[in-house]
Amino acid sequence: MTVDQPTGLRGTGPDPAPGPVAGVGEARGSFDAVVLAGGAARRLGGADKPGVRVGGRALLDRVLTACAGAGTTVVVADPRPTVRPVRWAREEPPGGGPLAALDTGLRHIRADHVVVLSADLPFLAAPTVRRLVSALRTTGADGALLTDGGGRDQPLVAAYRSAALRRGLAALTDAHTGLTGLPLRRLTAALDLTRVPDPVASFDCDTWDDIATARARIREHGHVLDEWISAVKDELGIDLAVDTKLLLDLARDAAHGVARPAAPLTTFLVGYAAAQAQGGPEAVAETARRAAALARRWAEESGTEESGTAGAEGAPGTAPDNRPDAG
Repeated sequence: MTVDQPTGLRGTGPDPAPGPVAGVGEARGSFDAVVLAGGAARRLGGADKPGVRVGGRALLDRVLTACAGAGTTVVVADPRPTVRPVRWAREEPPGGGPLAALDTGLRHIRADHVVVLSADLPFLAAPTVRRLVSALRTTGADGALLTDGGGRDQPLVAAYRSAALRRGLAALTDAHTGLTGLPLRRLTAALDLTRVPDPVASFDCDTWDDIATARARIREHGHVLDEWISAVKDELGIDLAVDTKLLLDLARDAAHGVARPAAPLTTFLVGYAAAQAQGGPEAVAETARRAAALARRWAEESGTEESGTAGAEGAPGTAPDNRPDAG
């Protein structure tokens, strides 16, 4: 079964929504993606694993954000609302296993290289996807996959040559009169693979303990701001490079130089001004710099008044009373 009409919340047309700019030397759409999201999640008690939220975002949405640079993204599962439009497909019969699902997904992509992903990778990000595709191209192997902290292969966090997958699947189909129920290793064992160690991006959520670990990690001090910004951008459907330090400095200047409530209001106004100008990151940076300079001038003026450097009639430490109602 194939559903061409995407069900993404951010768009309704038949083509995938634009994703992040591709890496240096990599044209956007130079690879496709197949995401396998139709498993039974038995170790989660049959829960809807792709819809489980980590950091306020569904696991499937986190994976779709990571592979947004793909030309075509096929999700093999029943359709659902997602963070961006995708193409939906379903293996026959449903629940036929990873090889049957992969074979179905490959029927709807055309690129020579395909990223194959599971839907339970909370820490996968676009740079890792690009790294896999780059490793595939530079090594000449059939595939490039991540290995976890124990050195174990993770074949559902990988980039493959589409032709190699199709040949392997065809051979298995002939040998077993079908793909239903066959394990993924039957395919990958026959491929020439290169390995990319990454214990973080390869972390997958098979149990509720894994979910708890992922939720705790993104709230650690070193990760929480990046995770929150990514979550907000996904929720609002925007793709904008955010200079976190610049905006935090602006918020600090507004809070200290004006008043604490001025911090969120000022950053909002900066974003609104940049949007009105139809600008990108450069416009945000420029408006932030202007607002920060204003906050510093405000603070300097307040400091001058408090110190009384412009004392009335030359009296040191006394500021003139220039109020309209002054006697």
